[in-house]
Amino acid sequence: MLKSLLIANRGEIACRIIRTARRMGIRTVAVYSDADANALHVRQADETVHIGPSPARESYLVGEKIIAAAKATGAEAVHPGYGFLSENAAFAQAVSDAGLIWVGPRPASITAMGLKDAAKTLMAAAGVPVTPGYMGENQEPAFLAAEAAKIGYPVLIKAVAGGGGKGMRLVEAPADFADALASCQREAASSFGNAHVLIEKYILSPRHIEVQVFGDTHGNIVHLFERDCSLQRRHQKVIEEAPAPGMDEATREALCVAAVKAAAAVDYVGAGTIEFIADGSEGLRADRIWFMEMNTRLQVEHPVTEEITGVDLVEWQLRVASGEALPKRQDELSINGWAMEARLYAEDPAKGFLPSVGRLELFELGDGGRIDTGVSDGGDVTPFYDPMIAKVIARGDNRGEARELLHDLMMQTVVWPVRTNAAFLVKALEHPDFIAGNVDTGLIGRDGDAMAEAPMPRAEGVAWAVADLMPIYGQPGLRLNAEPKTTGWFLVDGEAMEVRLDYPGVPEPRLSVKYSALGQTWELTPWRAAGGATGGISSGAILSPMPGRIIAVEVAAGDTVTTGQKLLTLEAMKMEHTLTAPFDGTVAELNASPGAQVQVEALLARIEAAEG
Repeated sequence: MLKSLLIANRGEIACRIIRTARRMGIRTVAVYSDADANALHVRQADETVHIGPSPARESYLVGEKIIAAAKATGAEAVHPGYGFLSENAAFAQAVSDAGLIWVGPRPASITAMGLKDAAKTLMAAAGVPVTPGYMGENQEPAFLAAEAAKIGYPVLIKAVAGGGGKGMRLVEAPADFADALASCQREAASSFGNAHVLIEKYILSPRHIEVQVFGDTHGNIVHLFERDCSLQRRHQKVIEEAPAPGMDEATREALCVAAVKAAAAVDYVGAGTIEFIADGSEGLRADRIWFMEMNTRLQVEHPVTEEITGVDLVEWQLRVASGEALPKRQDELSINGWAMEARLYAEDPAKGFLPSVGRLELFELGDGGRIDTGVSDGGDVTPFYDPMIAKVIARGDNRGEARELLHDLMMQTVVWPVRTNAAFLVKALEHPDFIAGNVDTGLIGRDGDAMAEAPMPRAEGVAWAVADLMPIYGQPGLRLNAEPKTTGWFLVDGEAMEVRLDYPGVPEPRLSVKYSALGQTWELTPWRAAGGATGGISSGAILSPMPGRIIAVEVAAGDTVTTGQKLLTLEAMKMEHTLTAPFDGTVAELNASPGAQVQVEALLARIEAAEG
């Protein structure tokens, strides 16, 4: 068994790996960038190594620095987690060439499955059904547009490298193809260093079903059943569950056998996921499910599989990397209960899901479930990495129990002042179609606006709750020697709400009220007006919603613009964000240029309203 392990990652997955390694008696080494100097995974590891500046391309994506850190600390093995270098075959080979153990599949397997077009060709040859589309080398925009027309709209443009919804666009009409292709290629090049794309037919009632597979160096390959990841927003998973609703035993058997066949075709070792797309218009049927891609790593949503099988997948990874055979045979694996996972993101649904950054003054998640996170009270959410800050996992004896527990956990979430999607997740879990298990990947696209709404409780209701707490401190003045925080639960506007009174103290004492309901947290400061990036919209001010880099400017000073017209594109947290005109008018001021780095709330442009 391994005795020491370097984790070439950060955040919650690094903490997750450390937890299992510590239980197994394995010494852990964490690497960190400038931005992560005080991060949770750094505090939890046995040893740490600084690997460079905050941008991932200068730290976590530099393989030479990772390998040097492993050699310097005497680590035997490197675990890549997911993202970053986890599916980089050249890095996997370099780790092995350096005399270290790579906790993952063989480089040849990563290469075979790393590019979606090549993987589909390989799977078709192995007898695994694949979705129709174009997977060739010609990347000329006009040619790709012609291929899309042959396939028939709607189509998906997908980066052949990477995943996580990045470098992926749904195109519903020919007129939208050119812009979508350019944006997809830019994002793919930025995230994965590869702008190559494929085009495939978009299934109109799609469900995203994936199968967890595992292989060892002794020729054994098993599956650990399926997960349903159909609840997605812009191709990024939101809530995952295992098993899949509506999956009968015959379809499950056919699907899982196909997944094992796919893994065997590349002589797979370690943890991997075979992703399928299913046409759910007539329920799940074996003849309406097609291979999409293989992720040659541990998945973000692996905890739901662990919860229904009782298997620690990270432990299996470490045992297989040590040369051991798989701990269980296929006939020893079974499904027990139901599990759901919600991804908690530092983002603001009310502002188009723009990432939210800053200090976590409050970070409290619910009790009774499993929490995988890489942050804690007082930590910072920076603009340099993916905005996911926690995974909240619930298990029950059946789907209803798991859903109810996850709903309760999200209702209890209190995060401030960083905004999160907790309230959005609450509403998703309350959606009638989700409750019924009738989910396809377009559900949020159809009903997401209603889920993103977060109505403020009426001020008089909050004032009543505050008045009930105030006698604790005496009136009329503050007790500076009182406890710094007092909380109480009240029924405000028909909702149970926690109200907190915080007294920051001298020299500038002020009363602030933080209250949470429906999974959302607000702050009320009675004698200070609230400000923010949205405050200038009515005046035509276009402010940067977060720190980032301008990658495209579509207008010039003096241009006439219309409501919703694209003004510029900002890149932050590995995603592109488009800023548009709030109304018809003229570009009176422009302070943005391609390549420029901007800070949060920087004035990028000002639109002067058209007269009349």
